[in-house]
Amino acid sequence: MNPFFVNAEHPWEDLGDGIKRKIVAYTDDLMAVHLNFDKGAIGHPHTHEIHDQIGYVVRGSFEAEIDGEKKVLKEGDAYFARKLAMHGAVALEQDSILLDIFNPAREDFLK
Repeated sequence: MNPFFVNAEHPWEDLGDGIKRKIVAYTDDLMAVHLNFDKGAIGHPHTHEIHDQIGYVVRGSFEAEIDGEKKVLKEGDAYFARKLAMHGAVALEQDSILLDIFNPAREDFLK
């Protein structure tokens, strides 16, 4: 992995349903990923068996949900979802971006 991430040099990977992804950096123990959401796009509620996750709002706003509690988060805000915590998010603005940080790295993203 290159020690520098230059955003303009990395294309978005279209995940469908209004969500795109760029892997910023990773090791075995840590991963950072940009996610770009169309307005209204949904990161459906889910859990992770082994991953803790931080979602940091880089741009726009989201309605985030952690274990049934919902909160509107704006640029500079974040959420933390421990492994097994039910979590998800809905973008409230076009081109809202989350920086998701995972421990350990999401091996499924690298396939």
